[in-house]
Amino acid sequence: MSVDIKDAVKRIENQIIGWRREFHQYPEAAWTEFRTADRVIKVLNSFGYEVQYGSEVVKEAAMMGVPSQENLDKNSKRAVEEGADSAVIGRMAGGKTGVVGTLRTGRPGPVVALRFDMDANEVQEKTDANHRPWQEGFASLHAGVMHACGHDGHTAIGLGLAKILQEKKAKLCGTVKLIFQPAEEGVRGAKAMVEAGVADDVDYLFGMHLGFLAGGSERFICGTNGFLATTKFDAYFQGVPAHAGAAPQEGRNALLAAANAAVNLHAIPRHAAGVSRINVGVLEAGSGRNVIADRAVLKLETRGETSAINCFMQEEALRVIQGAAAMQGVSVTVSEMGGAAGGQSDAVIASYLRLAAEASGLFTSIEDSGNLGASEDFTCFLERVQERGGQGGYAMVGINRAAGHHDGAFDFDEAALGNAVTVLVLAVVNLLQNR
Repeated sequence: MSVDIKDAVKRIENQIIGWRREFHQYPEAAWTEFRTADRVIKVLNSFGYEVQYGSEVVKEAAMMGVPSQENLDKNSKRAVEEGADSAVIGRMAGGKTGVVGTLRTGRPGPVVALRFDMDANEVQEKTDANHRPWQEGFASLHAGVMHACGHDGHTAIGLGLAKILQEKKAKLCGTVKLIFQPAEEGVRGAKAMVEAGVADDVDYLFGMHLGFLAGGSERFICGTNGFLATTKFDAYFQGVPAHAGAAPQEGRNALLAAANAAVNLHAIPRHAAGVSRINVGVLEAGSGRNVIADRAVLKLETRGETSAINCFMQEEALRVIQGAAAMQGVSVTVSEMGGAAGGQSDAVIASYLRLAAEASGLFTSIEDSGNLGASEDFTCFLERVQERGGQGGYAMVGINRAAGHHDGAFDFDEAALGNAVTVLVLAVVNLLQNR
């Protein structure tokens, strides 16, 4: 079976690379993946999948960090100009760019889901002779946006997997769900798909990422652990302006409130039960040196080894922010801009991935687990599946990189695309083989 699958992947390798390069050339940032989602829908439809998208799979009330309506309108219009179907884009209004493709075998069995993130980074791509996408003509056509993390590859892998599984349908039982998620960057998108019920029927869940802990293309990590739960906040302080020399008593200083909050947020005690983090990354305030500052904004994040620890950090952060505002007599509004759960991969999923990686013969270093020590909103799906008695896990597929993730010179060896498709197909087939 492994030889058969490797041959099947080899036959469509150029198509997978072509999809990756197309997505790379037309990158779209979080919640604006209109053209990308349209392309995914068209390909899945051509393979005979049941396809749901827009409000069917994205709950608007749970969307976080959504761009302005002006930004959404500009990007949806551009997607149509670049070949997307205007009727399809219309059903994604408001940035609801998630897509789910379902393959039903017609035979009883478990539901296996695989999640692939689609969004690009707000990074300017390099335009020099040493950068392969620029050399070979598939660099970003969108100024200030680039696939600098490999999600173009993830989306292409998802489509390659869809193609092979459709070909193997007669040999499978149960159901396959392919989840194409927007807005992973900033951990903004998964929650809205989870709240729409996308993962509620899932028995086995797979996630994956190119690179990161896996390093070179010879490596494969079967289970990723150490996902930190996180919450991203923007806190807007509103005070009262006044002349700093003539009438300072008439003002209410939003800058001082925000500065006080920034210092005391970092004084929150760490949690004894596990890793906890907090960081204020941005403080913007005021309008002039002789004006009592009437406005300020803090952009911050909390993290925790578990969702409970992150919840502690989040509650303490809100208490500090409210207290700092009260001290200066200003008001404050807090907006949640992103968030993800903590999580650990299940050994059952890691074991299926190890068997698949070994059978593929594509890797010389196969590791049972790696510790991420960061956040990824795949954990929102993982938490929901595990809460309902299912199993989930997250693999890392080695790549040879031209530069680090989120760097404008990021690129990778495209042989990794076929490697990832092969392992994922083998794992799914092992789970759903019609015996």
